[in-house]
Amino acid sequence: MVSGYLTSLIRTWVPIGIGLVLTWLAEHFNIVLDSNSQAGLSALAVAVLTAGYYALVRLLEHKWPKIGILLGKAAKPVYQQAA
Repeated sequence: MVSGYLTSLIRTWVPIGIGLVLTWLAEHFNIVLDSNSQAGLSALAVAVLTAGYYALVRLLEHKWPKIGILLGKAAKPVYQQAA
């Protein structure tokens, strides 16, 4: 069985990877920025796409729990309360 910690890492890293892929696709389809602002705006684009993807999947997961697989693992992490 996978621990809650590992599940939480998987569900964090998969959206980051998806954000990178979406940013790569934007570049691949010639959605490019001028060279002066490219680095900063590219980083912002990765962050926004990643956050948007994560928020959308989490929202849809409330209605369809199995859609959590789009975060890398359908099971939500379970955290133990400190004693």
